[in-house]
Amino acid sequence: PLLVTRVRGLKWEEAFIKRVIDIIISLILCIPTVIVTLIVAIADMIWDRGPIFYTQERLTQNGKTFRILKFRSMKVDSETDGARLAAKDDDRITKIGKVLRATHLDELPQVFNILMGQMSVVGPRPERPEIAAQYEEEIPEFRFRLKVKAGLTGYAQVYGKYNTTPYDKLLMDLMYISNANLLDDLMIMFATVKILFMAESTEGVAEGQTTAMEETVKEDEEEK
Repeated sequence: PLLVTRVRGLKWEEAFIKRVIDIIISLILCIPTVIVTLIVAIADMIWDRGPIFYTQERLTQNGKTFRILKFRSMKVDSETDGARLAAKDDDRITKIGKVLRATHLDELPQVFNILMGQMSVVGPRPERPEIAAQYEEEIPEFRFRLKVKAGLTGYAQVYGKYNTTPYDKLLMDLMYISNANLLDDLMIMFATVKILFMAESTEGVAEGQTTAMEETVKEDEEEK
């Protein structure tokens, strides 16, 4: 509650600059997106013969829904039994999908979502409505992530790990939202470029272990 009530949001001039930065970066990323699309198309013709892209309903600011655009990394009809999160070594992931996920290139087409104003370069990861509903049953505060526009990258994506718990990711998102500013956005962008060249860590938070983010929250509560 302390983090949520502190949310002031960006000033109008900061919001304008953030939107300009979003447009510039997404336009620049359109070039590699076209190149990767051609490579993925050829790879799909050889190995999978399915659609190159796929869209999926996601949540963004104020609970609005939109269709996120990604390179397809899973087999066609991989969720016939219902929605479920991807796991490490998931057998639904295609050969080209493994490469796309390992290099994070499957996210590139989202530059078009950014251009349309549905997403920002930096913000909480857009979650699926049905998955978000599951989280909110145990963590009602999860909906507060929707106070800002969803992002291609963000604090939780950069500093969280593959299997960091939803609660820990929520803490990271709320810390970002409560202190949102353009300088932090730039730092997260640079950190994102850095982790693209690092092997993804899959270590989770051990049961009973206190994360650095939780310690920060505790310190903030003590100050209040």
